[in-house]
Amino acid sequence: MAYRYGEYQEGPDPLAPPYDVRAALDEMGDAILSGSTPVHALRDLLKRGLPGARERRGLDEMLREVRRRRRELRESGRLDGTLEKARALLDKAIGQERAELFPDPSDAARMREAELDALPDDTASAIQELTGYEWRSAAARQTFEELRDLLRREVLDTQFRGLRDALANPDPAAMERVRQMVAALNDMLERDARGEHTQQDFEQFMAAYGDMFPEKPRTLEELVDILARRAAATQRMLASMTPRQREELSNLINQTLEQAGLGEQMRRLGDALTSRRPDLAWNTPERLTGDEPLGMGDAVTALEELADLTQLEAALRQDYPGARLDDIDEAAVRRALGRSAVDDLDALRRIERELEEQGYLLRRRGKLELTPKAVRRLGETALRRVFASLDAGRRGDHDQHDAGSAGELTGASRPWRFGDEQPIDVVRTLVNGIRNGGRTGGALKLSVDDFEVAETERRTAAAVCLLVDLSYSMALRGTWAAAKQTALALQALVASKFPQDAVQIIGFSNYARVLQPDELAGLDWDMVQGTNLHHALLIAGRHLDRHPDFEPVVLVVTDGEPTAHLMRNGRSAFEWPPSHETLELTLAEVDKMTRRRATINVFMLAADDRLREFVDEVARRNGGRVFSPSAERLGEYVVSDFLRLRRAR
Repeated sequence: MAYRYGEYQEGPDPLAPPYDVRAALDEMGDAILSGSTPVHALRDLLKRGLPGARERRGLDEMLREVRRRRRELRESGRLDGTLEKARALLDKAIGQERAELFPDPSDAARMREAELDALPDDTASAIQELTGYEWRSAAARQTFEELRDLLRREVLDTQFRGLRDALANPDPAAMERVRQMVAALNDMLERDARGEHTQQDFEQFMAAYGDMFPEKPRTLEELVDILARRAAATQRMLASMTPRQREELSNLINQTLEQAGLGEQMRRLGDALTSRRPDLAWNTPERLTGDEPLGMGDAVTALEELADLTQLEAALRQDYPGARLDDIDEAAVRRALGRSAVDDLDALRRIERELEEQGYLLRRRGKLELTPKAVRRLGETALRRVFASLDAGRRGDHDQHDAGSAGELTGASRPWRFGDEQPIDVVRTLVNGIRNGGRTGGALKLSVDDFEVAETERRTAAAVCLLVDLSYSMALRGTWAAAKQTALALQALVASKFPQDAVQIIGFSNYARVLQPDELAGLDWDMVQGTNLHHALLIAGRHLDRHPDFEPVVLVVTDGEPTAHLMRNGRSAFEWPPSHETLELTLAEVDKMTRRRATINVFMLAADDRLREFVDEVARRNGGRVFSPSAERLGEYVVSDFLRLRRAR
């Protein structure tokens, strides 16, 4: 049975990853090659978002959307809308009653007018006084009932989202069902506190009363979270009012619940929710600055959403110790920003895991580190940048993808061996396949033994030493990131184009040390005093001596003259301005390099007189060259000079 493989033609590839991990690493590499650590580079990537065909929003964009939504909610209206509307309905009912009483000359009418005159200014107290009042006016009675229905709906809506519409039409059976629901809920919470609750109990509760909960919770904990957040928002609404408004609205709420037969049950529910979610901001005031008066239910909904957004904003900032993406509540993201934001957050959470699983990041002793695989890719990125800045005519065979990596073709071929990088000799390979009986019908089957490679001239191997200044002055002058990029680019160039070369990168500050390839990307400067080029040249000399048959290449990147040397006891001696002994010992190592036939080319990243005098003396003694590139062009200068030296040999 024949199979054909190709691109998926029926829309987006269902097997494609949600993002390109290599592209994500390259995005991190921009920050790392600029001097950032892997941890900070990853954090910056998560803030910016993920690149690629399925671009994902970053934390910063989500944060901007959350802040915009908070501003809208703060300007949405005032909290005293229900008080204002209740007062208006109360005044309307009293006015209608006075209009009915005015034409009546009887003493009974005057007594009723006096009763209305004696009503307290407080809305809740006035409503309480009028509860048993016998209205003469049918219109006034209807208005007062409208007021009581309004309060019942608004008060219950502050506790259970959605009950306001369900109770739009007064129905004793509907209120009785609400009372039964609250009692059943309290019983279920008490059983859960005793450890007797089961999921089946919850499902039975939802089967009976699920229409009262538009959020459709799946467990008791989800229901508790929904109710507790709304109850806390109600408390914040009261805390945000003036003392008089707070007292008046609290009395209205309590009075309405008592008249609905829910006072005791709602107190039980409030105590249970407070004990289960003490972490919520129950009495934190929140100011709304809009002009439109909001009903209690709408005000509570706005404050509930504001609380969610405040917590979500803190989590999205990720600026507290030990911050993790797992701290961000998916449910809060879905409520505030929608389902697509949840997908974006999930992709952000997966990127660190994907980078680790695919071998780019390693967590060692709680610290995030780059693996050699990641360093190689970052080196290739740095090298591509260097080549992109070089003139096309100066690239030579180092930008040719169809040429062999070991020199000019000789015209001969030999059997392929594992690890060979020479070009395949296609003609000889096909001939071998035919001779070995690989032809069956119209097809030719090749085995490993059939392959031959074209032989190329052997290039001269080089022992390469790159000496990079790690002193604190490199960071102060802003040249450290360029030096690190240059070291990575040279390492990648030698590994890919000149595998026969022996490269050693040496960093030096008060002491010098050999830097391994996997150290380079996460390398930081040394916050110490001293530029010990003497020690660096000693280490470089030992590397050259280990490869006596290799052509020596020594490149020095520095921004200052030597200010330290290695004493006989192995300790570093620092002095500034440089002591005569430091300069003498360093130049003695330069003379040894000259006797090894090693040309020292110096890349000078500062223009002070002392450094220029020193490098001029090095050039006079050794015959090497001195370059003074800008930090942005350092990699181009170093790589170009290395290629010039390799071509010359």
